[in-house]
Amino acid sequence: MDSFTELLKKEHRGELILVILMIIYLIMGLKTPDLIANLIDNLVGKIVIIIVVIYLFMHANPILAVLAALVAFYLMRNSYATGISALQSYAPTEKKKMSQFTAFNQFPYTLEQEVVAKMAPIVRSGSSLNPPSYKPLLDNLYDASPLNSSN
Repeated sequence: MDSFTELLKKEHRGELILVILMIIYLIMGLKTPDLIANLIDNLVGKIVIIIVVIYLFMHANPILAVLAALVAFYLMRNSYATGISALQSYAPTEKKKMSQFTAFNQFPYTLEQEVVAKMAPIVRSGSSLNPPSYKPLLDNLYDASPLNSSN
């Protein structure tokens, strides 16, 4: 009770305002903004928050320090929504994925590939081909105009 009456003194108005803001934040259950969540969702952000809470335990009112610890826990818990730390830890990089894909796509030369390579005629651009031995026939057009017609 002594720490509560000390918090109400005139020289501790800043701490009182901070306590009221923390209580409102905890009760309202506000979503952590993405900008702040991205700052907290890494090792440096979490260390900074823990240092601030330890500083408040050593130099501020105990009520403020306990509320700060609750708000810090709430912030850290809600900052996992961005998933940045999980992505950095568990998601594979493009280099790892490509090495796995190339390992999976190494197939031996099959009999089918060998037979097709022997059977397929090699046609190169610019080489002269013999004219075909067949002559195409045009079916009845049913009063339709040919494609190369100017009408």
